[in-house]
Amino acid sequence: MALREPEVAVKVRGEYACFTRPEFKVERVSYPVMTPSAARGLLEAIFWKPEFRWQIAEIHVLKDIQQIAVLRNELDDRQGKDPIFVEDKRQQRTSLILKKVEYLIKARICLRPHAKDLPIKYEECFLRRLEKGQCHHTPYLGTREFAAGFEPPDGTETPWPIQMNIGQMLFDIAYCQDSKRDELQFWGRDADGKRTLVKGYAQAVFFPAYVGKEAPGVLKVPREKYDEVYRLEHGHA
Repeated sequence: MALREPEVAVKVRGEYACFTRPEFKVERVSYPVMTPSAARGLLEAIFWKPEFRWQIAEIHVLKDIQQIAVLRNELDDRQGKDPIFVEDKRQQRTSLILKKVEYLIKARICLRPHAKDLPIKYEECFLRRLEKGQCHHTPYLGTREFAAGFEPPDGTETPWPIQMNIGQMLFDIAYCQDSKRDELQFWGRDADGKRTLVKGYAQAVFFPAYVGKEAPGVLKVPREKYDEVYRLEHGHA
């Protein structure tokens, strides 16, 4: 008998958010709603274990979409072994971000092959942390400077009645293990779940996003896209 995949719901909010569209190279422009990868990262900030993966099922938009343009000082280089002089590397860039956002995230807990416990164990651990407001690190909305507040839903949440064709949206990043392509190194896992450093590359996966296609204010995340990510990763990442 197949194990039930627990589904949990989390309400998140924040003063600002930026879910950056990758097609804009220099100036940051946010998607109008949260992306599945940003929702997954937020849940992992609250509770994560290597024995399972988060799969986002739905993202409910609970407030009207508001955008604001801000001018920020940024660095055009990364800090390396040698120190850098900030004044020489500073650049001013404009970002089009979201203001006063609120979402309801519905997600599934999917066990990895090496998991030995039942899914309900992780579901109960997550719900306890959610009720107490505990997290591993501060959840954020797209970028780390935009912290997110989170709480259990009270059942009165109603999606904002909008319909919007977003077009191609970033679904997630697949970390593909390939010894012939050593573009980056990342931690992978073997069939027994043992953590090991592997070589490979990262590949972005996109999907056609439409808010309100099945229900007003709701972004449905296609489950088959997770199968595509897992095939790309060959079960290692």
